[in-house]
Amino acid sequence: MSDFFGGIAQAARLILTLDPDLAEITLLSLRVSLMATLIASLIGLPLGAWLAINRFPARRTVIALLNGLMGLPPVVVGLFVYVLLSRSGPLGVLGLLFTPTAMVIAQVIIITPIIASIAHQAIRELWADYHDLLISLGATRRQRLITLIVDGQRPMLTASLAGFGRGIGEVGAIMIVGGNIDHATRVLTTAISLETGKGDFEMALALGLILITLAISVNLVLHTLNRTERGSRW
Repeated sequence: MSDFFGGIAQAARLILTLDPDLAEITLLSLRVSLMATLIASLIGLPLGAWLAINRFPARRTVIALLNGLMGLPPVVVGLFVYVLLSRSGPLGVLGLLFTPTAMVIAQVIIITPIIASIAHQAIRELWADYHDLLISLGATRRQRLITLIVDGQRPMLTASLAGFGRGIGEVGAIMIVGGNIDHATRVLTTAISLETGKGDFEMALALGLILITLAISVNLVLHTLNRTERGSRW
């Protein structure tokens, strides 16, 4: 119990004093996860919507594969990206291993299936309501896709936030491709793992509380800015 309250006090002290190391770790965590979420959303949202309104022979297989990839083991993703970016790998010449860019790549691979799958489920339901109207208006496939994504802003935001939550809490893949290097690739999750291994449970708990607060705060800010409760039909 003393560790718990000590962690809360430590977290409050670090936040109120604007501890530079904590600020650096937190900002890097935000930068990596937000960038990964943006890229994954640009890929996953249109992909999920496209799968919802198009019919082709292998569609069910693709959807099943997409849903299966939602449970992709992060350490396997980390290993794949590590091999890809290592000096002996096909992209080794780029020198991206143990950099924030490598961490972004790993997170994109992990969260894109999540965003795409949630978007597919949401757009499929929306397409059932809009199908006859859009067909009667003679809308092209591109126009249908844009209409459904725009009108489904709230479920699209939910899909992206689910991806963000998964990304910012990732540790396995990030540890492998980032290396948890101080002042370079150390983020909140890897810092928590490090402090726990050192036996500094108060610091680990403080970082954990900050991570939870950060994740909740980003969700609240995005929901507020998007005015989802006022401007959406969902």
